[in-house]
Amino acid sequence: MATIFTKIAHGEIPSWKVAESEDFYAFLDINPMAKGHTLVIPKNVEDDYIFNLDEKTYAGLWAFAAKVAKAIGAAVPCKRVGVAVLGMEVPHTHIHLVPLQSESDMDFRKEKLSLQPEEFRQIAESILKEYEKQ
Repeated sequence: MATIFTKIAHGEIPSWKVAESEDFYAFLDINPMAKGHTLVIPKNVEDDYIFNLDEKTYAGLWAFAAKVAKAIGAAVPCKRVGVAVLGMEVPHTHIHLVPLQSESDMDFRKEKLSLQPEEFRQIAESILKEYEKQ
């Protein structure tokens, strides 16, 4: 049975796409810690632990995430883009990329933002535009 993230990557569930390649997909977190909080996933590998990935997928995922992080940094005002790999909430490897003003912005326990669909659309389009410039 496919995970929710696999269904998102394959277009079975809608998402706010910010970047895509043949093997990887990046989309806005629907419960963001900051505007531009993005999840990066492998499309066709559903293992829930990043260190179980084969070397090619692992390296490719990080290379893709780096490009997405650069796009986020160009599209969303922030001091830097933080990265976290927790993998506890969805059984599918994923990297969190979070625009940061300070380290406290990366606290997963804090209350999440509530954004309107138009805000998600604008943020996703801005990041995708920056990603496509690379």
